[in-house]
Amino acid sequence: MACRPLSVCAAILILGLSLTACGPQRVARAACPAGERCLEYGNTSDPNTLDPQLATATNESAILRELFLGMFTDAADGSPIPGVAKSWEVSPDGLVWTFHLKPMLWSDGVPLTAGDFVYAYRRMLDPKTGSAYAYLLYVLKNGQPINEGKAAADTVGAKALDDETLQLTLEHPASYLPQLLKHQAFYPIPAHSVEKWGAGWVDPAHYISNGPYELRQWRLSDYVRLEKNPHFDGTDKLCFDRVNFYPTNDVISAERRVLRGELDINNSIQANRVPHLRSDPKSARFVHVHSYLGTSYLIFNQRDIAPLKDVRVREAISMAIDRDFITDKLLRAGYKPAYGYVPPGIADYLPPGAARPATYWAKWPLAQRQAEARRLMAAAGYGPSHRLHLTLKTTIGQGTPVAGQSIQADLKTAYVDIDFRQEDGVVVFQSFNIRDFQIGATSWIADYDDPMTFLALMKSDTGAQNYGDYKNPAYDALLNAADNEPDAGRRAIDLARAEQMMLNDADIAPLYTLVTPSLVSPSITGWVDNDSDIHPIRYLCRNDAPPGAIKPAS
Repeated sequence: MACRPLSVCAAILILGLSLTACGPQRVARAACPAGERCLEYGNTSDPNTLDPQLATATNESAILRELFLGMFTDAADGSPIPGVAKSWEVSPDGLVWTFHLKPMLWSDGVPLTAGDFVYAYRRMLDPKTGSAYAYLLYVLKNGQPINEGKAAADTVGAKALDDETLQLTLEHPASYLPQLLKHQAFYPIPAHSVEKWGAGWVDPAHYISNGPYELRQWRLSDYVRLEKNPHFDGTDKLCFDRVNFYPTNDVISAERRVLRGELDINNSIQANRVPHLRSDPKSARFVHVHSYLGTSYLIFNQRDIAPLKDVRVREAISMAIDRDFITDKLLRAGYKPAYGYVPPGIADYLPPGAARPATYWAKWPLAQRQAEARRLMAAAGYGPSHRLHLTLKTTIGQGTPVAGQSIQADLKTAYVDIDFRQEDGVVVFQSFNIRDFQIGATSWIADYDDPMTFLALMKSDTGAQNYGDYKNPAYDALLNAADNEPDAGRRAIDLARAEQMMLNDADIAPLYTLVTPSLVSPSITGWVDNDSDIHPIRYLCRNDAPPGAIKPAS
């Protein structure tokens, strides 16, 4: 899901890495009501919103998947399993999916109906809603023209045949639809509450959901508190009565809190701390690192910044960066240099062993790349006496921007001088959305397990999340062809050709593929490492051992 542009995840934080002093910290574990189990969860940063149709960040998704249940939902390993859907049929042409719903109540006791899904999809596509993820619903018939204000909302390919039956009609076959339907963009929303409260329906006092937990409190910069939803079928099987999500922007502080037992989980580790934590048998038990369907990269504002409209400049910036040094010497947690966009491990792409799309210079030694970068910059009119000055926008770090300094030094060899502008994660992504940046550091994490979750970002009609405003009709045509190609092998070839085209145009500068470093108390059971980094709390529990309470590694 998208870090899903994401959250303040490790992929972005590396441009603001820090080594915080190991001074004493006394943060007590939150009180838990007598006779109840409470989970204390470090969740990177405060959510910007808990409206599933406006949320875009992984820290928001982690909370929302506990509050809502889509037609499909997540298994313990992040794979799709039936959620609200009891059963379904698919037409022979793959265009019509008919779902039969389980009986279910909203957290206020009102029955959930197929109409709540239809209402949600119409609201999601309404241009007035301003959803950055509306393009995911373009898979529905008439989804795109509705979002562009060219068709009426009631023409969308979503129809409630009755209260228990939802029929979806698609623009093109989509075998990955179960993956999509577990994404927050496809959650139902409580029509009766939204109609009554408008935008205020997401206030804790009015919040209605249909998942295993319900929202009880949200104290900004302090915590988001969830408690069991008594109307959820299976609430008696939930291990934790209460879940507190804490913003943990200071990952070093969060690390120490987990090791002391004040937090049960923190969903990030400062990457260059992983080897140290693994070297101590006590802290090693807490460390979880797994491959991740995500890529970190630089984005270029090609709409407003004249030098960045020149493909030679973008290519030079990309080829001058020493990715091996960043991953092997600075991050040191299993990150791999990236010369393409779609990460390894994604489903329905090229078979293992096949050549993957990559920059044409991917196998060149660094000295050759940097020499070519200087040649390209000279051809674009830059040189030792006429250097290009740009600002790179990223999230706030707590100390010396170690990896950022590496990129800065590399780009100096290509006549490019970089300044850093560090801001809060929410502000940074708002800036990206309105193109208030020159170069940005971001990452993308798969919203669903298919190459299209990455490549569709660069379609000319995607909207705000096409940060570089990439526009190439041939690229769009290849993705459209892939959407309508029934043969999986030929579809993969179309997608690969599109990725290669985008890389040839230097729309982005891939940096490295991601891993998911997390700290999880050994007392927590049910945690399954997976490529999606999805760990629904409904599957977690705590054994009888007391949590944490070890001496933190310094």
